[in-house]
Amino acid sequence: MKRRGAADMNARDEPMGTRHLFERYYYANSAFRDGTGTFHRLCQRYLRPGARVLEIGAGPGNKTSRFLSGFVELVGVDISDAVRSNGALAARCLGDAGRLPFRDEAFDGCVSNYVVEHLTEPERHLKEVARLLRPGGVYCFRTPNLWHYVTLASRLLPYRAHLKWANWLRALDRAHDPYPTYYRMNTAGAIRRAARQIGLDPVVIERIEAEPSYGRRHAALFYPMMLYERLVNASRHLAPLRMNLLVVLAKTG
Repeated sequence: MKRRGAADMNARDEPMGTRHLFERYYYANSAFRDGTGTFHRLCQRYLRPGARVLEIGAGPGNKTSRFLSGFVELVGVDISDAVRSNGALAARCLGDAGRLPFRDEAFDGCVSNYVVEHLTEPERHLKEVARLLRPGGVYCFRTPNLWHYVTLASRLLPYRAHLKWANWLRALDRAHDPYPTYYRMNTAGAIRRAARQIGLDPVVIERIEAEPSYGRRHAALFYPMMLYERLVNASRHLAPLRMNLLVVLAKTG
């Protein structure tokens, strides 16, 4: 389970060489919404105020925890003991995404941010989420799209190379090492199939391409990645090539 992703960056995190580029082409635009903000608005649309919500992969603290704690009763779970230092949580515990330590129908909603790609058995995870949700409850999550160039490169690179390059490209010099990725439920089709087999209704599966997080290190990376972002956002036919999947699954009945 991840603790901090590229989308948790802000303008002050940019290296000096690219800070002005992100400011000029993204942050200065009043209509700009980063990927994290877009995900948060999706969560807010489907999670009612005061609901009891489980954040899976909450880690030691992150923007999503802080955002959700402002309007729901937030419980956090993570495989790392660092979750105990997440001050935004009303309660916290250790647990694996495939075997969550809570009673049946304990939550009105579940949320995860960049967790699904790390799971070796995502269907087992969805079964656990379905077990924990009350009827009418929702699971909101964000995960990379398998068909994006960053994801494809990550999948092809040996894990040791991934460790070396992932944080460097995103200028996350002080971040933890990336967890191993498997991408076993990282297409819209795979999510729909798995959800329906388990009895969850795919309410939203949206593909988005926000600012080029992997272009933070140098302008030579930023410009081609920005052009890619402009291209895939210009046509709905290219939507399957956008970076992230924003998903809402509902437990009906």
